Amino acid sequence: MGLPKLHSRAPALMPTAISSFRLQCLLQRAKALSAEHEALQKSLNAQFDSQKARRAGELHRVAAALSAWQQSLSSIRDLQAMADDEQDPDLAAIARDELQAEEEKLSSLEKNLSASLTPQHPFADMPCMIEFRPGPGGLEGRYFTDSLFKMYKALCARRGYRANVLKYEMADAAGDQSSSAGESPVQEAILEIQDQGAYDLFRSEAGMHRVQRIPSTESKGRVHTSAVAVWVLPSFPEGGSSGGGEADADDPESDFYVNPQEVRVETMRARGAGGQHVNKTESAIRMTHLPTGTTVSMQDHRSQQRNREDAWKLLRSRIAGQRAELRMHEAARLRNSVLAQAQITRGDKIRTYNYNQDRCTDHRAGLDVHNLPDVLDGGETLDRVMDAAKEWLVAREIDMVIAEEEAKSAAAAN
Repeated sequence: MGLPKLHSRAPALMPTAISSFRLQCLLQRAKALSAEHEALQKSLNAQFDSQKARRAGELHRVAAALSAWQQSLSSIRDLQAMADDEQDPDLAAIARDELQAEEEKLSSLEKNLSASLTPQHPFADMPCMIEFRPGPGGLEGRYFTDSLFKMYKALCARRGYRANVLKYEMADAAGDQSSSAGESPVQEAILEIQDQGAYDLFRSEAGMHRVQRIPSTESKGRVHTSAVAVWVLPSFPEGGSSGGGEADADDPESDFYVNPQEVRVETMRARGAGGQHVNKTESAIRMTHLPTGTTVSMQDHRSQQRNREDAWKLLRSRIAGQRAELRMHEAARLRNSVLAQAQITRGDKIRTYNYNQDRCTDHRAGLDVHNLPDVLDGGETLDRVMDAAKEWLVAREIDMVIAEEEAKSAAAAN
């Protein structure tokens, strides 16, 4: 399925546009990285070195993307010369037909080249947790929190991802009442996707999701607006370290490292609906990371040990997410680029689900899709929305690359 055309995608690297400074920045970076890859390969052929091999592996996608783009550009130039040959009209006609197909291919290769230049997120290959919390909107916000939770859960089931409900807690004040559509008044829910690479697939879903609809309790037919906050956090892989420094919980340099001496652990009785163990045994766990004030609580299991393990997992993920976020904000501040103003924040309304108009809008990508029931069922229409959001995110990261190259050029000129 093809991706929708986005309003914010990077301009095409077509032959007529190569002289632009913006595109020269991309090509300059690609050629420099490709040259580094070639030098590393020569060095590795002479003598193997694990660090050089890892760096060469990181640069391979850039070198391959640049080579494919250059070959296509060369083909276009050859075909253009043949198409302009007035001495052989038949050959010129064939060349013009092939030229159109090759230009479309070049446009696709340009996307690959641009994406290859964006640095891989340190958590890209990890599993993830998706946290859901109601924002403004009262009971309607809690109901829609349940709808979003079910939407992503259904998406995981359709795609065959291993999803685990880590937390599903309803608001005490709402009791057991549900909406006419069967939605529960969720106060907080956490869905863990255990597949490697899940973080990269879902990271563009973080932000404020807005819903516009007529509540079942609304007697005058007025449309209400509510919002749900969605966080996407890296999840510490089962069984310990995944081999990378960022995911080693025992390494003090790791984003996931939390000093147990800096965590206050409290036990308490579970509250709310949940069975006979509620309010009878101290199975619930609350952990507070004293340096940051980050607090997590877990009471979904009867076993205190199980709640303790899940609380540690969630605390590590939140701390790791905060540390990565701080680095990104600091990098954006130092670059002083457009990204500092376009950065995704928790207050952004990234998407609107409008029931009356049967419409889902991703505001970042500028994409409108209809068939809202299929979106909320985690169907292929949701795939289109998520693909558009991911392409928008890549475009932002390409802006980051260009800003860095412009800064280097400016520094060299001075």
